[in-house]
Amino acid sequence: MATQTVLVINSGSSSIKYQLVDPDSGEPIAKGLIEAIGEDSGHATHTYGEERRELDRVIADHTEGMAIMEEFFSTLGPDLASSHIVAVGHRIVQGGKYFSGPALIDEEVHDKIVDLCPLGPLHNPAHLKGIDAARKIFPDLPHVAVFDTAFFQSLPEEAARYALNREVADTYEIRRYGAHGTSHQFVSGEVTRMLGRDDLKQIVLHLGNGASASAVVNGHAVDTSMGLTPLEGLVMGSRTGDIDPAAVFHLLRQTDMGVDELDDLFNKRSGMKGLTGDNDMRRVHERIAAGDRDAADGFAIYIHRLVSYVGAYTAVMGGLDALTFTAGIGENDAKVREALCERLAFLGVRIDAEANAQRSGEARVISTPDSAVTVLVVPTNEELAIARQAMSLV
Repeated sequence: MATQTVLVINSGSSSIKYQLVDPDSGEPIAKGLIEAIGEDSGHATHTYGEERRELDRVIADHTEGMAIMEEFFSTLGPDLASSHIVAVGHRIVQGGKYFSGPALIDEEVHDKIVDLCPLGPLHNPAHLKGIDAARKIFPDLPHVAVFDTAFFQSLPEEAARYALNREVADTYEIRRYGAHGTSHQFVSGEVTRMLGRDDLKQIVLHLGNGASASAVVNGHAVDTSMGLTPLEGLVMGSRTGDIDPAAVFHLLRQTDMGVDELDDLFNKRSGMKGLTGDNDMRRVHERIAAGDRDAADGFAIYIHRLVSYVGAYTAVMGGLDALTFTAGIGENDAKVREALCERLAFLGVRIDAEANAQRSGEARVISTPDSAVTVLVVPTNEELAIARQAMSLV
């Protein structure tokens, strides 16, 4: 029987990230990125095996971006017609309270994703562009939506509901939805498999430019740091994370900034970028080494927030068996892992300095045998998770 594949698409406001995946082996067959869509100069790359091709030209819209992707597959390979694609999987950030798992995209599901745009204004409209363009190119294939929020539908009411007036909250669907759920579900599942236990109390730290934490008990999420939107929670590359909401009222009263400007300030000009001038943690480390006080303070704030969440989630779960780092910073920044674990020594956390310093793309344990908590680094693979969820429906 020929290998069945899934084409995974992650459509942003000005980009399309795609990957052709073998869900059984977990191997990416080909992948690419089309970026700066709708801007003065676009850029596209496609990688298949040892071959890589790049293209620089104006890319008017997502439909043209999808056409470039199709052209890459046709000229560089693999040929999509003979790749035995059984589904196209689409990453969707906001599924609201309506989707607890993947969904075949019919008109009803499409319309619901449209309806949820006010809850995901930075993401859902971009995902819809990708869906619409892909359905034109692949009209005969099933298209599957995989929602970042789905894993967190299991949150208990005490974690999901804010202490906001109940009528207002229910009318406008304000609650904790979380994000990065596809990654948290995949990584926590890998930890369960690696440790050979399905009764774990886990904390997963997805630390990238966007960052989130989750508390997972027996495979089910019981808390997460992102909230109504991906703005809440940890200090991120350019997002504030937790902040007193009255800061918004104060700035509205004291400045001439409007809602859109405040949205931009909180989402794009704050976090590590706002604290240190850089949202790249490598540059932050360089600044600290050079004696930059703002960088040192920013890093301390970043770690303080992590400590606070790990402590809170350990209390929520009544213990902690495994602490896992994933995503760009979590997988690659030994200094962040070391700084956090040093602060968690009171929980009996002990990491192996040599194992922590190791650069590897493999999942691994970095704690010592006598550590009361198993500390791991597990590379996330959202594309594979999306492919497998899409396959589960078709």
